[in-house]
Amino acid sequence: MSIHAPVILDIAGQELNADDRRRLQHPLTGGIIFFTRNWKDRRQLTQVCAEVKSIRPDALITVDHEGGRVQRFRTDGFTHLPAMRAFGELWMQDAMRAVDAATAAGYVLGSELRACGVELSWTPVVDLDHGRSEVVGDRAFHRDPRVVSILAQSLMLGLLRAGMNNCGKHFPAHGYAVADSHVARAVDDRALEEILAEDAMPYDWLSTALTCVMPAHVTFPQVDEMPAGFSSRWLKDMLRGRYGFTGAICCDDLSMEGARVAGSPVEGGIAALNAGCDLVLLCNQSKVDGGRPVDELLDGLQAALEQGRWQADELSEQRRLDLLPQTAPLPWDELMHYAPYQHALERLP
Repeated sequence: MSIHAPVILDIAGQELNADDRRRLQHPLTGGIIFFTRNWKDRRQLTQVCAEVKSIRPDALITVDHEGGRVQRFRTDGFTHLPAMRAFGELWMQDAMRAVDAATAAGYVLGSELRACGVELSWTPVVDLDHGRSEVVGDRAFHRDPRVVSILAQSLMLGLLRAGMNNCGKHFPAHGYAVADSHVARAVDDRALEEILAEDAMPYDWLSTALTCVMPAHVTFPQVDEMPAGFSSRWLKDMLRGRYGFTGAICCDDLSMEGARVAGSPVEGGIAALNAGCDLVLLCNQSKVDGGRPVDELLDGLQAALEQGRWQADELSEQRRLDLLPQTAPLPWDELMHYAPYQHALERLP
């Protein structure tokens, strides 16, 4: 096994092809991320996950599966989960009912994914709902960082009951920047003190509960000229230093427009790893020119490692391995008849 396998990559279709199998064996590949195009049904998903594990037993199998409009698997029995704003709205009516509902959502989300072989969902969003960001929008629980923190912790408790870790995103804030960092450069021009006083507070209050954090592809010019995922000021000084966070830090998709300030995905990957990220994502590139950008990232990072442009880190690798589930999942048919799961379904808003 590699000392440090930081790259989470995607696959083109609904089954592994020869290129996918080859890339999974690359020493820098640490996991995969699924999208809706990779989904046909539960049987197919379960088979792909099993094949990934047969090739690379330590690979982390992930998906963006939050609820609302960000839910990759919606058919063949998967529960349609509400957007996180629904839990914030419930909080305003009955706070403790909202806490239980968010826990139920985490348990349903985690147990359904795990029954098919998926090991981590990149959730929860802990951005504040400033009413400015379209890309965040109803993915945020609430405007109040205290409510966000309590509901996110409840969701994470549900995930934990299903044997799944979590990923808080997008550090330190994506809810204030108007632009969508997928397609444009997102900027938040507030002072450091203002961001720390509100938007970043969930990362302080949840520092013991979070197992992974994803930085925002947002630039905060009053703090650093680089977006947070490429900024040692944000990652090493703030997240690690100020808040004492000890889990994994995963850079968001290196192909997003908001990441381009760091250069090509290879240059961005090097910058992210040097800034303090343990993992880097490259999404939706396996369909581009036969997956050439994926191979360029893997080979480019390998060459840069050999040239000493970034350092392999055993601690980073341990943080990645710590995200793997430590318990066996309930198979789908058993889960459907499992009383705690049935109860959780009843508690959803």
